[in-house]
Amino acid sequence: MIGAFARLLLFLSIGGLFGQSALARCEDYAPQPKPQNASRDIVGADLDAIQERGFITFALYEDFPPWSYDEGEKPEGVDVEIGRLIAADLGVEARFTLVTPGENLETDLRNWIWKGPIIGGRVANVMLHVPYDGEFACRVEQVAFTGLYHVEEVAIAYRREAYPDDPPTPAYFRFDTVAVENDSIADFYLSAFPGGQLAANIRRYPTMEAAMQALAAGETMAAMGPKAQLEAGLTEGLALHTPPLPGFAVGKWTVGAAVHFSYRALAYAVEDAIFAAIQDGRMEAIFSKYGLSFSPPELR
Repeated sequence: MIGAFARLLLFLSIGGLFGQSALARCEDYAPQPKPQNASRDIVGADLDAIQERGFITFALYEDFPPWSYDEGEKPEGVDVEIGRLIAADLGVEARFTLVTPGENLETDLRNWIWKGPIIGGRVANVMLHVPYDGEFACRVEQVAFTGLYHVEEVAIAYRREAYPDDPPTPAYFRFDTVAVENDSIADFYLSAFPGGQLAANIRRYPTMEAAMQALAAGETMAAMGPKAQLEAGLTEGLALHTPPLPGFAVGKWTVGAAVHFSYRALAYAVEDAIFAAIQDGRMEAIFSKYGLSFSPPELR
């Protein structure tokens, strides 16, 4: 099964660039059907109700280190910490549901933000690690996209002993082995390299975590994927860099939060909490705790 982030990157590869405000008006898009005659248990809860009951619920992707994963029976990861930060700002408890990625991003938002899954479970108040794309945000009017908090990019990790002087670029993989997550955007990019020149040297693994473990064990000379996931897997003797990637349509993307369209006050409160955490350094501290580089989005 395609991993959570790999699937999100596939969505971005066919979307537009990040150029619009997360709560922008979309005059050129016809409204879509919205849930009608549904209780707040189905479509979430407004800010007042959340504060009155004393907790806020978050949907995060499962098995997605370093962002969200179970440590024993306790959720951990960067997005879990961000959820706790938002909850503390609102004066309530944070509760998390780790969810399996659906067929596409729109399915996930329908299941966990504005309608609810067909079988079992209910919507969350907030979903984190949602890639923001202006055109997609206009099309999916049932969701308010807010609280952009990090710019991710594709990078290459490598064994220092294999590249002591010159870090590798994709062209190197005509001769050298490279690990990728199976069916990920990095897999597709390298597989499509002109003339299929790299095909024989691509080593595919079920997750990016497994790809980095293979690199650390010396099974490959390099690994390619999202920078944060590479950083999370770095061990002694490994390094990474972000070289130019010719022909790569989406080398960077921004992630944020999603809230049901009816609850704008909640969306603004989430955005305010994230903005404050970026400004005062708490967001960077969360990333540092997990050994990650923090790249804040441009504030507009």
